Amino acid sequence: MKVTVFGGSGKIGRLVVRRLLDAGHEVTALVRSPGKITVSDEHLEVVMADLSDVDAVARVVAGADAVISALGPPVDPLLRDTPLTDATRTIVGAMHAAGVRRLVALATVSVPDPRDRPGLVDRLVPAGVGLLSPGALREVQGICEVVSTSGLDWTIARITAPIDIPSNGTVRAGFLGRDDVGTPMARTDVA
Repeated sequence: MKVTVFGGSGKIGRLVVRRLLDAGHEVTALVRSPGKITVSDEHLEVVMADLSDVDAVARVVAGADAVISALGPPVDPLLRDTPLTDATRTIVGAMHAAGVRRLVALATVSVPDPRDRPGLVDRLVPAGVGLLSPGALREVQGICEVVSTSGLDWTIARITAPIDIPSNGTVRAGFLGRDDVGTPMARTDVA
């Protein structure tokens, strides 16, 4: 399968790229800083461009079977604009133009799902994030809005507290207050 990855030079994105290559997929990664991708593989094409480069986004999406967005906002209390939400719109537009239907994107549990049954702590986390880093929360919410209304075959992986710990080999899926999704999560397991 041919997979295009956005955010492939980030902490989770690099692991996504490695997992895809290990599984035998052809991977194209659009990144701003190619030096951050430390893997070299004949099945990996690294394209250096900004997410705002509409033509570059269209080129890397064309011919893909699926797109993975490992984009995540910085936890920056001064973040005012929405470059990742805007980039997600660009990606979705390129997917529609190229006829690519499958999109997987990352978000956090700060974006509620109607199937959640959040407890007090689950309700406090988004409020805390909104106070400490309102721009990051706005970005995650914006990405989810764009993806969920895209008309594509999409999945949003809502993650909690990703950290660099060894994989326990467990994929935890479910909804807050209903399933044991746990926290923190190993970045390798998220990938």
